[in-house]
Amino acid sequence: MLRHRVTTPKRCPDKRRRATARPQNNMTTIPTLTTDRLTLRPPTTADFPAYAEILKSDRSIYMGGPFSEESAWLDFCAGVAGWHLHGYGIWTITPRSGEQYLGTIYLHQEFGDPERELGWILIKDAEGKGYAREAAFAVRRYAYDILGWQTVVSYIDPANVRSINLATKMGAAVDPNAEIFATEDPVLVYRHPAPEAIQ
Repeated sequence: MLRHRVTTPKRCPDKRRRATARPQNNMTTIPTLTTDRLTLRPPTTADFPAYAEILKSDRSIYMGGPFSEESAWLDFCAGVAGWHLHGYGIWTITPRSGEQYLGTIYLHQEFGDPERELGWILIKDAEGKGYAREAAFAVRRYAYDILGWQTVVSYIDPANVRSINLATKMGAAVDPNAEIFATEDPVLVYRHPAPEAIQ
């Protein structure tokens, strides 16, 4: 068995150890976006209980749920980690006038996804008010104008009528030639218009 040799560091004259490595900050700064009615801000752990309630409920059936609380936590953390790993991830949606959690919107590429996705989830009380559409337009614009993406898709269950309607209103259409990740669940790949098509 290989063993590492452990050495005791010499103490500095002032009897305190000094760090030899310089601290590095490689974390991506998560931007805050605003629309007429909404603030899309970096997520915090205080957002998780409301996020988990969505994923643990029947509201998540179109994304493989309902989830356990642990699975919801892993999903939440993966979205946050996306900012560090890829330079994009999830935002928390709140009204501009307050901090009430309304939902989460994301640019994401989960393990196994062939392409980067624009997606959204809302609490029940936030549905039907146009919040998802307002947030989705802002995030797509960020993906195109700031990140320089030339395409983005939304993976949608064929039974998820609300999300299909939103994707269609955004000009997205089913791409029959898109690669689909390995899943037993039915999924449609809605491809959003290219940047030059929405100028």
